[in-house]
Amino acid sequence: MDHHRGYIDWATFEANQARIATNTRPRAHEPGTGAVREGVALLQGLATCGRCGRRLAVHYQGANSTPGYHCANRTLVNGRGERCLSVGGAQIDQAVTATFLAALEPAGVHASIAAAEAIEADHDSALAQWHRQVERARYEAARAERRYLAVDPDNRLVARGLEADWETKLAALADAEAELSRRQATRPRTLTDNERRSLAALAADIAQVWSAPTTTDRDRKELLRTLLEEVRVDVHREDRRAELALRWRGGAVTDLVVELRGAHQPANRTDEDTIALLRRLAVHYPDATIAGILNRQGRRSGTGQRFTATIVQGLRHHWHIPRHQPHAEQPDGELVTVTEAATTLGVAPSTVHRWLNDGFIAGEQLTPGAPWRIRITDELRNRFVDHSPPGWLAMLEATQALGVSRQTVLQRVKRGELEAVHVRTGRRKGLRIRINTADPSLFDTPPAAEQAV
Repeated sequence: MDHHRGYIDWATFEANQARIATNTRPRAHEPGTGAVREGVALLQGLATCGRCGRRLAVHYQGANSTPGYHCANRTLVNGRGERCLSVGGAQIDQAVTATFLAALEPAGVHASIAAAEAIEADHDSALAQWHRQVERARYEAARAERRYLAVDPDNRLVARGLEADWETKLAALADAEAELSRRQATRPRTLTDNERRSLAALAADIAQVWSAPTTTDRDRKELLRTLLEEVRVDVHREDRRAELALRWRGGAVTDLVVELRGAHQPANRTDEDTIALLRRLAVHYPDATIAGILNRQGRRSGTGQRFTATIVQGLRHHWHIPRHQPHAEQPDGELVTVTEAATTLGVAPSTVHRWLNDGFIAGEQLTPGAPWRIRITDELRNRFVDHSPPGWLAMLEATQALGVSRQTVLQRVKRGELEAVHVRTGRRKGLRIRINTADPSLFDTPPAAEQAV
């Protein structure tokens, strides 16, 4: 060592060795940014996982080689390996770049120079304290030496104790001097006036330098590393946002929230509510009927068009929705449309609609605008007859006999308190109500004999 003159000095050699050590691929949770590569992912080597702390790996995908970051840590979820996170890098790189350039604006540079001066002043104060510590340790060592030299050599017991105390004070002095030397070596360098002016001029042009065609991605990564030590990334996929924590050289931390675009989200997309309704309707109706229901509800496709059978069919194929398969017979009766029910019951479709509204017969409707479906059962068939049963009254007569309105009669029919049938032939078609005359009314007057009892 020092036998021949070297190509570089010893301090430069040690700095090179330290840089080579940091360029090696670090293990999990180890510091170090790694060697700067040529890819467009600007946070390569700087980004870390906000969940497990591992350094994020870089991947490129698509025809344009869009960068992305993912954590190599895998955990078993439902029998499969799941990564902590995987996120596209374009939006994150843009957010970090904007924050980095904002920090290099003239105001930011002046603030950084003022902060550097404050750090330098604090360091000088700490150095003055350590100078006093060394002086104190040197005084204690000198006093221990004088006490040892002044003792009677024949008093060996006292001499050995003073000698040990002297050695302790000398060791404390050596430690204080070593700490002072270390702190003096790490003292921040004072900026000259020319350097201050150069930094201020550079800050005004840094945005142009960053976006210049001659500036490579490797150069941008080198610039980021001059101020940034680490960028912690945590992705909240359900909220479509990423939380970033930028740790600057010097210890300052900046928090950012980046809104993420939906992964592979097409520009034209039918809303989720319509797709969910399509799933329910496809069980019962063909594509043309579904298109009519969606149009009556004022819904539109992803391109803003009215629905057609072809558009509905395309949506079913895209979302893997099976087509409608008609059933021959239901266990509790056949489910048919209003027109088919009117034909089966021998009445007009308008009559079926009216009795649906009045509640005389029950119907099913999946969603507003969907066609009514009526289940044909023996009980429903028996409610439609050709001739009026003896003793059953028409609606007007029933209201007069009961002393209530037509709506009240219909409500009692719905609740099953009164029996009713619909006469579909003859001159007086319509409802016939069975009035149970055996039940006394609350307003009937009992016979005099019963009153006497």
